Amino acid sequence: MSSPADRKTDLLQPSLSADSILPLHIHPAGNTEKLIFVGASTGGTEAIKLFLLGLPEHCPSVLISQHMPEAFTKPFAERLNGLCRIQVKEACKGESILPGHAYIAPGHSHLLIRRTGTHYVAELNQGPPVNRHRPSVDVLFRSAANFAGKNALGVILTGMGKDGASGMLEMKQAGAYNFAQDEASCVVFGMPREAIALGGVDEIIAIEDMARRVMHHIEISR
Repeated sequence: MSSPADRKTDLLQPSLSADSILPLHIHPAGNTEKLIFVGASTGGTEAIKLFLLGLPEHCPSVLISQHMPEAFTKPFAERLNGLCRIQVKEACKGESILPGHAYIAPGHSHLLIRRTGTHYVAELNQGPPVNRHRPSVDVLFRSAANFAGKNALGVILTGMGKDGASGMLEMKQAGAYNFAQDEASCVVFGMPREAIALGGVDEIIAIEDMARRVMHHIEISR
């Protein structure tokens, strides 16, 4: 992971918002395809694993921003791919976003989505860190608000700080339905707490129940 010197340098950098990467510009939903957007930091690797293990192979597309150095994201995705019923991979620029697949942001880039016609594709952006993180959860969540709107489901998991809180509120305001991991099952109840405090969360769920509740909401909303 990062060295103490690297972390000190990060703390000296300005804490930019998602505005530095893309503006908030909510587009009308072009279809009814559901997508799941996940953000996590400290303790997130285990929480993401538990969440993905609970998803059926026919689940909607999952896009994940986990605070992690670039040397670790591809091996992390490959390990999960060997464990889960869905396909898990490190996201690539311009690839189509498909159901039954999870896409993990590479450690060197922000992960976003954009819509081409009625289809979604992955975008990678190597702009400055947001909330001192790249990949940033706020960037992923803002792109969800912009392009997925009411078809998005947000999931914010264990992590230190506030990354993802503003983006989750933007998702909710665009019509998304959002979940936060509960304090008891978090390693660090920072990011979920901030998202709850801002009013962007609809349900607070233990990580062991998260996949079931997300899939239940998808089924009843169809």
